[in-house]
Amino acid sequence: MLYFAYGSNLNHEQMQERCKDSQYIKFFFLDDYKLFFCAFSSGYGVANIVKKLGSNVPGCIWEISERDEKALDYYERFPKKYSKDFFKLDGEKVMFYIIKKKFSIQLPIKQYSDLIFQGYKDCNLDREYLRKRIRDHKIEKQ
Repeated sequence: MLYFAYGSNLNHEQMQERCKDSQYIKFFFLDDYKLFFCAFSSGYGVANIVKKLGSNVPGCIWEISERDEKALDYYERFPKKYSKDFFKLDGEKVMFYIIKKKFSIQLPIKQYSDLIFQGYKDCNLDREYLRKRIRDHKIEKQ
């Protein structure tokens, strides 16, 4: 199955530890979504994407096995925290996790954002996008 990652699961080392069968395919931009850091139970934000026409979210496509999906379900606390959604890419269904419950905008902790920054580097994504989203969150929180 194909899986779209946009947060800490961009990090290749983390994915290899968590999802032993995973194979990185390519970086990808998901149209009509925007990256946010959201919390509904913890005091810090985790990556989430929200429908936003005209925006796009950088991420990557992984090929994962059923065993990998179960590991991701556990890590993402599916279905209590994240839900699953899908889009089509070249005729193939691609799964991604999304928080659809009510949430607040919260900054990520440094350890978590560092994992994502490394993932942006691993996937050859522009880290300035991530820096800007974190800066925007700081402004929104004031």
